[in-house]
Amino acid sequence: MATTTYTVKGMTCGHCAGSVKTEIGKIDGVTSVDVDLATGAVRVDSAAPLADADVAAAVDEAGYEVAV
Repeated sequence: MATTTYTVKGMTCGHCAGSVKTEIGKIDGVTSVDVDLATGAVRVDSAAPLADADVAAAVDEAGYEVAV
């Protein structure tokens, strides 16, 4: 089990957070996604460590950007 926290830029509402949660949740091995809209923090639990590029691509697909 792995847990990683990312910061996502540009989320301003519940719909934004839901879109990010949905797209990250589609990545193979992801077991849960928790989005804190106020801080932009996105905690991802997965069966194994995820490739940062996969998470960044999912966030991009939702229309947002992972902060570097």
